[in-house]
Amino acid sequence: MTYAERTVARRAAAAGSRTGIYKAIGLALMLGMPLGLSAKIDDTQVYEPVAPTIDQARANILIARQLQFTHFRDMGINDQLSEQVFDAYLDYLDGQRIYLTRKDVDQFTGMKGQLGSALKTGQLQPGFDIYNLVQQRIIERLQFALSVLDKGIDTLDFGAEETIRVDRSEAQWEADTAALDELWTKRIKNAVLAQRLNEKDDDAIEESLKRRYEGQLKRAYQARSEDAFQAYMNAFTSIWDPHTSYFSPRTSENFNINMSLSLEGIGAVLQADNEYTKIVRLVPGGPASKQGQLQPADRIVSVAQGEEKPVNVIGWRLDEVVDLIRGPRNSVVTLEVIPANASDDTITKTIAIKRDEVKLEEQSASKDLIQLERSGDDYSIGVIHIPTFYADFQAMQAGDPNYKSTTRDVRRLIQELRDDGMDGLVIDLRNNGGGALHEANDLVGLFIDEGPTVQIRHANNEVQTLDDQDPSVAYDGPLVVLTNRMSASASEIFAGAIQDYGRGLVVGSQTFGKGTVQAVRPLNHGQLKITQSKFYRVSGGSTQHKGVIPDIEIPSRIDKTRIGEDALDRALPWDQIEAVPHTRYFDFSGIIDELRQRHETRFATSPEFNLLQEEIEFLNEQRELESVSLNFETRKAQHEQIERTRLSIANARRELRGEEPFDSLEALEEWQDQQSAQLDTVDDELDFVIREGGHIVADMVELDRRMVSITTPRHFAAKTPAQ
Repeated sequence: MTYAERTVARRAAAAGSRTGIYKAIGLALMLGMPLGLSAKIDDTQVYEPVAPTIDQARANILIARQLQFTHFRDMGINDQLSEQVFDAYLDYLDGQRIYLTRKDVDQFTGMKGQLGSALKTGQLQPGFDIYNLVQQRIIERLQFALSVLDKGIDTLDFGAEETIRVDRSEAQWEADTAALDELWTKRIKNAVLAQRLNEKDDDAIEESLKRRYEGQLKRAYQARSEDAFQAYMNAFTSIWDPHTSYFSPRTSENFNINMSLSLEGIGAVLQADNEYTKIVRLVPGGPASKQGQLQPADRIVSVAQGEEKPVNVIGWRLDEVVDLIRGPRNSVVTLEVIPANASDDTITKTIAIKRDEVKLEEQSASKDLIQLERSGDDYSIGVIHIPTFYADFQAMQAGDPNYKSTTRDVRRLIQELRDDGMDGLVIDLRNNGGGALHEANDLVGLFIDEGPTVQIRHANNEVQTLDDQDPSVAYDGPLVVLTNRMSASASEIFAGAIQDYGRGLVVGSQTFGKGTVQAVRPLNHGQLKITQSKFYRVSGGSTQHKGVIPDIEIPSRIDKTRIGEDALDRALPWDQIEAVPHTRYFDFSGIIDELRQRHETRFATSPEFNLLQEEIEFLNEQRELESVSLNFETRKAQHEQIERTRLSIANARRELRGEEPFDSLEALEEWQDQQSAQLDTVDDELDFVIREGGHIVADMVELDRRMVSITTPRHFAAKTPAQ
C-alpha cells in the first residue's frame, strides 16, 4: 500500500468522528489527494482540522460592531459585503491560486452570500471550514512537490518551450488536480532553473527545495485555531480598509512588528503577504537602513543565524518570522529575499545585517551645506535631512527643558546654517514614513507666522483643526521640500502645508498617500486596529490616496504599482472638505513654468539623471514581465542579459565618480557586501537630487528677487487670503 493509500485509509476510519469541513463538503473532497505518491515524509501525520473557540466568537461579534459603528467608512454588513469577504478570504489564503481548484471553490458557492450574517453573530464555522480545506490542499500540494523531487530533478525536462506566469493573483482557478500537478511541476522547474543559473549543483538544489517544502509542510500540519481566526478576521476587516486589522493576543505584543524602537533587531516593519513576509518600511537609523541593501517590498525567503544553515520561512506565520529575525545586539542575521524589482519569485539575494538598537540620536535631523557655482554666481544651500518625526516623550513628560524633538533640532540646525551664510534651504523628507503628528504641526510653524496646519475629520464628520499658535518664524527664505513615494503620513502633512501656504515648492515624486488615523482598541481576545479619522490639508484636499503631488517632479526607482496607498486594495478614496482660512506667502504661478523649464534643461544633460532613467526603464521592463521561460537556454540568455545590464549601470555610476569599473558581476556583488559590512553604502540618486533641489532654490532667487535676503523679517509678496 502506498503512502497516499495508507493516508486515505486512516482518514476514512477517522472521518466519522470529525466535524466542520468534512461534514460540510463530504469525505470525497477531504480525500482529494492523488494516489501513488512516494514523498519521503512522516506518513503517520494527519491534518487535524481546527475549530473556533467561544472567546473567538465573542471577539468576532465585538469586531463586527466596531466596524459597523465606529469605522471612518460608513458601511453595513450585507449580502454584497459577504461576497467581498469571501473573495478577500480566498485571496488571503491562496492569493496566487496555487492550492485550490475551481471545483474546491465551487463547493462554497452556497455560503458565499451568507458569511456576513454569520460574522454578525459570531458563527465562525464557515470561515474555519474554508481554512481547513485550504490547509488540506496545501499539504497535498507540498506532498506532490516532494514526490517530484524524490524522482530527481534530472528527470525534469528543461528543453521544452514552456513558460510560467509570474503573478497569478488574477489567474483563473485551475480546473482540477491534474492541472494543479502540471502547474506545480512548472513551479518546481522554475525554482530549479533559478538556482542552476546561480551556479548551484543539483544535489544542493534538491536539498534546498526539500528543506523548503518540508518546512512548509510541517507548519501546515501545525495549524492552530488562532491562525484560522486571525486570517478570517483580517479578511473581514480588510473590506473596510487595508489599515484596519485584527491582532491576536500574541501579535498584539508585536504591534506593527516594529522591531527596533523597543527591541533589538534589524529595524524593519514587516507584514504578511500571501506565503511571504514582506518588508513594509525600514526604521530610520536602524541596522537595515544603515546597511543599505534591504528595501521596502522585498519578500523574505529564508533566515539564518550567524553561520548556521538558513531556515526557509515561506508559509510561516508572521510572528514566527519576527521571532527568528530578532536576537541579541551585535549578532548577525542573514536574510534571503526576493527583491522588490525581481522579474520573478525565484530571483533572490542574500543580505547579512548586524542586529542593534535604534538610538534616538541616529534618527535625528542632520544638516549639510552644499556649494553651487552658477554662471559666475556662488550659492550656499542648506540641506536638512529629517528621517522621521520624533520626540523624546519620556524626557518631555519628566520636564526636561532640553528634550530632543524634530522641531527643536531643526530650529537649531537652521540657525547654524544661517550663521554659515546659506542662501536657501532644502528640507529632505524622502523615505520619512511619518511619526509624531504634533511635531509635523510644530515644524510647519518654523516657516509660517501662525495658522492652521492640518484638518482631521472623524467618523462622526466632526472636523478638528490643528494650528501653529507661535508667531515666531525660524526661517522665511526660499525653500524646497524633497519627497518620494516613501514620504508618508506626517511628512505629507508638512509638505502639503508648505505647498498650500505658498511657503515653498515640493520637489520629487508623489508621496505615499497615507492620510488615515488608526486607533487600537482592546477586545476580550486580542486587539482591533481600526481607522477612525482622516487627514485633510488646509486647502481642503485629503492627503489620503493621492498624497502630495510635487510642483516639480523627479522620477524614482520605487515601483508605484506596489508601494503606496493607491496600490492597496480597498484603500479609502481621496476626497475634499472645506478649506480653512490661511495665508499665501508667495504665488509661484508667475515663475513655475520657467522653474520647470530650467530643471528639465539641466536634467537633459545630466549624466546622473540619464543613468537613473536608464535604470528605471530596465526595472520597469522586469516588472512588466507576465511570464518567464522554463527552457534552460532561453532562460540563461535572459539571465545573462539582465546581469550585463546590472553591471553596465553599476559601472556607469562608478565612472561618474571617477572610480574603476568592475570586471564582473561577482566583483560588483563582493564590493556591495564589503560596503554593507562597513555601513558605508552610497545612494547616488540622493546626492544629485539634493543638488537639483539646491539649483531650484537658486532659480527661485534669480527669478524673483523678493527671495534674495534671508536677513529681513519678511521678503515674500504681501500676504493674501487663500482662495
